[in-house]
Amino acid sequence: MSNSADSPGTGSSPADVRRFRPVRVLTVGVFALAGLIFFTSFNTAKGTNIRTDASLLKLSDLIHERSRKNGELEESNGSLRSDVESLAERDDGSTKAEDDKLAALEKRAGTQKLSGDAVTVTLNDAPPDATAKLPGYPEPQPDYLVIHQQDLQAVVNALWKGGAKGIKVMDQRLISTSAVRCVGNTLILQGRVYSPPYKITAVGDPDSLQKALAESPAIQNYMVYVNVYGLGWKVEEDGPVTLPGYSGTVDLQYAQPVE
Repeated sequence: MSNSADSPGTGSSPADVRRFRPVRVLTVGVFALAGLIFFTSFNTAKGTNIRTDASLLKLSDLIHERSRKNGELEESNGSLRSDVESLAERDDGSTKAEDDKLAALEKRAGTQKLSGDAVTVTLNDAPPDATAKLPGYPEPQPDYLVIHQQDLQAVVNALWKGGAKGIKVMDQRLISTSAVRCVGNTLILQGRVYSPPYKITAVGDPDSLQKALAESPAIQNYMVYVNVYGLGWKVEEDGPVTLPGYSGTVDLQYAQPVE
C-alpha cells in the first residue's frame, strides 16, 4: 500500500505537483543571509580593513602627532625664553647681588642646564611570553609584565631622596610641578607621550644615588617582579653629563567651576 504523501491526488503527476522540502528552503535562506552579510561588510569597509579598529589607530596617531608637536613647541619656547633673558640682561637695573640670587633660584627651579656626575636607571616591560622563573610564584598576569606609574615614581622619589641635584625623565627635565603619569603602558610627561623602555637620569653623588635606590621599599618590591617575571632594570653610572634646562611653560593650569 503506497503512502498518501507519495500520491498527491488522482490525475496528478510528479511533474505537476512537487513534494514540500524544508531542506531546500533552509538552503535558500542561508545563501540569502550570506549575501546580506557580504553586502553589509562591503558597505561598512569601503575598501578598508574591517578587522582593524580604525578609530583607535587614528586616535593613537593623533596622540603621537600632538606629542611631537608639543616637543617642537617646547624647543621653540625655550629658544624664545633665552632671547628674552638675553635682552633683559642688557640693562634691567638690577644689582649683581640680585642677578646672582636670581641665577641661583633658576638653577634650583630646573630652568637652567645642570652638569655633573650622573646615574641612569632604565626600566622596561617584561617579554610578553614571560613565565615565573622561581618556584612558589604564580604564572604572570598581563598586569605583572608592564611598567606602572608607581614604579617610575618610586625611582624618581628615591633619586631625590639620594640627593639628586636634578633629574631628567626621557628627554625632559623635571621641575617642582612635573607629574609622572602613566596611561595604559605609556608615559605622559608634560604634554608628551613615551613608550618603554623608560630612562631616568639624575645628577648627584653616584654612591648616594645608588644607595637610595637599593634602600627604597617600593623598588625592593619591584625587584621581585624583575627576578621572577623578567621586568627590565638597569642602573648605570654615566660619568659627567649635562641635563637640559626645563623649557616648557611654568604657568599653572587648573580647572575652574562653570559660572
